[in-house]
Amino acid sequence: MKKCLLCFTGVLLNYAPLFSQFYFYDANHLEPEWRIEAGISLGIMNCLTDLGGHKGTGKKFIKDINWNSTKPCGGLFLVVTHHDHLGLRVESTWGALSGADSLLKNDPSEANLRYKRNLHFRSRIREFGALLEFHPLYLTRSGGSPLSPYLLLGIGYFHFQPEALFNGSWVSLQPLHTEGEGFREFPDRQEYKLQQINFPLGLGLKYDVSRRLVIRLEILYRILTTDYLDDVSQGYIDPSLFHKYLPPSTAELALRMADRGGELDPLYQTIPGSIRGNPKNKDGYFSLNVKISMVLNRKRF
Repeated sequence: MKKCLLCFTGVLLNYAPLFSQFYFYDANHLEPEWRIEAGISLGIMNCLTDLGGHKGTGKKFIKDINWNSTKPCGGLFLVVTHHDHLGLRVESTWGALSGADSLLKNDPSEANLRYKRNLHFRSRIREFGALLEFHPLYLTRSGGSPLSPYLLLGIGYFHFQPEALFNGSWVSLQPLHTEGEGFREFPDRQEYKLQQINFPLGLGLKYDVSRRLVIRLEILYRILTTDYLDDVSQGYIDPSLFHKYLPPSTAELALRMADRGGELDPLYQTIPGSIRGNPKNKDGYFSLNVKISMVLNRKRF
């Protein structure tokens, strides 16, 4: 991903003379018709999945965020902007996500049922995206302000790999088929892929600190086509199916990872087909970032 960004930067710089029309940025500098910026991004990342969530009755969208699951993230980006109105950005992002029913331990509401389920996950995220920046209300320097609110829309490609802790080691969950994904008994549960497409949507605010330095504050939500970001989506399965489809050692591990309520309460029991997750809502994740970039082609005259 980093190599793609560096290559794209080199191509743009080599062909910068083609973007030859200029207008005034200030009394001493010309603003190119196509402005090129390269920068870094630092922030936090969180997710909306079947695990953990906010206390009380499950809510929709941001009302169900548990901020205790927040993790750091970072990235590199390159953006080309035409006349301060429309920009094309490519970006590489690295981060991590997590969710845990244990966060609801002291909640006396119906969220305690999620606590008793006793599932958790973590996943590293690697993402590459292409986004459009639309600046509908750019407040120019001549108008007394270098601020520009903007909208974001794009497409991304990301890698994830849900894991859970077992006996002091992190175990990859996808190969365990914890909900029978790919088993003949569940034709509607296909084995999920660890590389998938997402659709980022967001809002941002850009501030030109100087002719070279630009700062952005941005929130970006990723719409996903999978409900297995946390390896939880539908119902519990008949435990005997693990031995039918998996090698003995893998089947034993799958049994332990699929149903962990007994680790909290030896009397806890689940019935095949009972609720493990909610397939009606796909998972999603978002980031809140501060971005710092340098303008590469403003010229002094």
